[in-house]
Amino acid sequence: MDQRLRTALLLAAAIIVPDQITKAVIQQKYALWASDTVIPGFFNIVHVLNKGAAFGFLNQPDTSWQTWFFVGVTIVAVGFIYYLLTTADKGDRYFIWGLGLILGGALGNLIDRLRTGLVVDFLDFYLGQYHWPAFNVADIAISCGAFAVLVSMYMQNRRERPHATRRKAAH
Repeated sequence: MDQRLRTALLLAAAIIVPDQITKAVIQQKYALWASDTVIPGFFNIVHVLNKGAAFGFLNQPDTSWQTWFFVGVTIVAVGFIYYLLTTADKGDRYFIWGLGLILGGALGNLIDRLRTGLVVDFLDFYLGQYHWPAFNVADIAISCGAFAVLVSMYMQNRRERPHATRRKAAH
């Protein structure tokens, strides 16, 4: 197996395992919609279910299309991530790590959707009455992975830019 794929799969597994363990603990310890204050006025552990995407996007409890839509989107995304990994520069660690994190997060939430049709969210950050939508370990991985991919793109752009500047100066 190619080193890029191996790295991404190891990172994905390193996300899926704690993601599924934390979700199982929340489901066992907390009744649905229950909440425990961890840091008053800032952070709660909650047990909520989400039909939508990360951070509650498209979470409409009275419809059923989201589950299969997001299953399909995830399958397409996994295929695209595989393609990106097989064509990525072998030395672009941020890109490969980012894709591995995104893959792990996507698969962690996919497991929930296939198992129950819903994703378990439990991290609730807020200031006063302003709550960020509850999220989970998979959502954190997707966000961090997207950031790593952006860093990779920025660094790639910086590596290419000096060459363009030198060519202009030569003319």
